[in-house]
Amino acid sequence: MIIVDTALKKRHAEGRPIRVGMIGAGFMASGIALQIAKSVPGMELCAIAVRQTEQGVAAFEASRAGETVVLASTTAEISAAIKAGKPVVTTDPAALARAEGLDAIIEATGSMDFALEAVEGALETAKHVILMNAELDGTIGPLLKLKADMAGVVITNVDGDQPGVQMNLYRFVQSIGVKPVLCGNIKGLQDEYRTPDTQRGFAEKWGQNVNMVTSFADGTKIAFEQAIVANGTGMGVAKRGMIGPDPTNKNPTLPLRPLEEFVEMLAPHIDPTGPGIVDFVVGARPGPGVFVLGTHDDPRQAHYLNLYKLGAGPYYLFYTPYHLCHFEVPLTVARAVLFHDAALAPLGAPTVGVIAVAKRDLKAGQTLDGIGGFDTYGQAENAPIIHADLLLPMGLADGCRVKRDIAKDTVLTFADVTVPAGRKIDAYYAEMERHFGLVTAEATV
Repeated sequence: MIIVDTALKKRHAEGRPIRVGMIGAGFMASGIALQIAKSVPGMELCAIAVRQTEQGVAAFEASRAGETVVLASTTAEISAAIKAGKPVVTTDPAALARAEGLDAIIEATGSMDFALEAVEGALETAKHVILMNAELDGTIGPLLKLKADMAGVVITNVDGDQPGVQMNLYRFVQSIGVKPVLCGNIKGLQDEYRTPDTQRGFAEKWGQNVNMVTSFADGTKIAFEQAIVANGTGMGVAKRGMIGPDPTNKNPTLPLRPLEEFVEMLAPHIDPTGPGIVDFVVGARPGPGVFVLGTHDDPRQAHYLNLYKLGAGPYYLFYTPYHLCHFEVPLTVARAVLFHDAALAPLGAPTVGVIAVAKRDLKAGQTLDGIGGFDTYGQAENAPIIHADLLLPMGLADGCRVKRDIAKDTVLTFADVTVPAGRKIDAYYAEMERHFGLVTAEATV
């Protein structure tokens, strides 16, 4: 990021800040607003789109004190406020994304159709798109990347969140001639049966959305995060749900174990000649953070790696013991706008997706509550299996009506549910399948 901070200072000195619009004003988005205003010379957050305007106003008032926030409903009104240098809030993400004067859009809601309104508008008006939305990226990221390429702009996941930190480390490892064979995420807890009821106290303590917190605990979030990394590297998963060594046995109060011990647990599942795998571990130190395992086929270089305290191989451990989420998001914006460089974006067709699994017994006729809820949790699976077996993506589960009784821990298929009519996300998913030749004869979406 050394080049990025220098380039931002230059933009600041020239009086030409990168101008950004943001979708969302929740826990992470509010942090992004504060970070840009207080710590990022050469960048300005100009507009926020949010369902409840008071959230957007609060985010601006906490970061741009003393300025009057404009409320707007049309693209023209938003554009006028940006031109006048006034912070502006709207409830229409599409109107914000199409506004004049913005270089990039940060999407930070975790939604599907609401987020797509902004992404569509940004791509139509040639703005870069920065996704702090693993759920959307892990569901239809490859198609969005294709559309961004056609528009001549960057679409990217973010530095700071674990997928982006993994990709930065992956690129570093690759750049020194070591072959990455595993990209890993470090977790403190993995319990598929956590619900909003069990996670409410934690969410309230930290001021976070309870459904998002539940998706962290039940494994859905890590499935999306690792799917994004897989799609950006060409890697796969060793098995459905990943290996996920967990010596704590779902008890986060047990002592942490050195990350080096987990290498031995993961090594039997690695094919050093293949494209590599994504996975995660639970209860490791240092953490939370990310790691990459790599190999080197030159015995002389292996000798040097051993000398430099990385061990005798065959797998060398590289790790970053932290991820700083919203602190690093502005760096992603700058990489996209100033260098046309994505922190993390799909390479092409999806290699891994996230499927919906019953968290409890489901009854015919009930409507699923989606990500971080009571009904389902997500698991990472290799994309060819998902599309061949018509498995229901976790990103499409919210609002689906169950056709028959389904037992706990059963993987849902499209045949098990009725998908709500008229949603953008379903149309995009179907388009992605068609474009990459993933559709089967029995496909229903």
